[in-house]
Amino acid sequence: MIRLKNLQQIDGIRESCKLLSAMFKELVPLVKIGVSGLEIDQWTKNWIKKAGGKPAILDYGPKNNPFPGAVCISINNEVIHGIPSRRKFADGDLVSLDCGIDLGGYISDASVSVEVGRVSDEVHKLNEVTRECLYKGIEKAKAGTRLLEISRAIYGHASGHGYGVVHQYCGHGVGFDVHEDPQVPNYAHGPNPKLMQGMVLAIEPMINLGTGDVELLEDDWTVVTADDKPSAHWEHTIAIFHDHTEILTE
Repeated sequence: MIRLKNLQQIDGIRESCKLLSAMFKELVPLVKIGVSGLEIDQWTKNWIKKAGGKPAILDYGPKNNPFPGAVCISINNEVIHGIPSRRKFADGDLVSLDCGIDLGGYISDASVSVEVGRVSDEVHKLNEVTRECLYKGIEKAKAGTRLLEISRAIYGHASGHGYGVVHQYCGHGVGFDVHEDPQVPNYAHGPNPKLMQGMVLAIEPMINLGTGDVELLEDDWTVVTADDKPSAHWEHTIAIFHDHTEILTE
């Protein structure tokens, strides 16, 4: 069931998103050669706590295997849900950071992919095109249009560059919970509801340099590309109004 938000509730989600955006502005420059994922995760936990929020994804998931970090850190061939570790970032790595904040019960969600040091030309282009896919999708997210117009825009831009589009994982509703209806796939498949005022969506293209096929590692969290080629991931939380769409995590 799609949970529409009223203006007061969107105000609450907007404040959570502003906080997340402010955090990312400080966090991204810390992703450097020699820094570990655990260091980034601890910094994130401390920042969110000091700001008066809670990490939305910490301990999220099944009780027997909750996610152990405040931020998903996915490196190179890791698509999403990478667990923070002692692994240190190296020159040429592409590091995706995916995080959300729970601020008084209102949830924000965003992702960026950070180029560490000097990446290859093909990785830089993949990252740039994936970010473009995000904005291509957002351009189609307007009241009165259908949800899969977002999907078509993302898929068309990525496939036009010869990249693989991940099918098994997708964007989603957000705001009251980390994951809500509707699903927002990155290719045109599945339910196609009309977009309307009060919808709050997390749009998140996951684009691979090679095949779109992915695999789940034994930790039951980390998703990797089937061919071990790099993947990029960008995400914004948006709100749909009757006359405009707002990027809440811009």
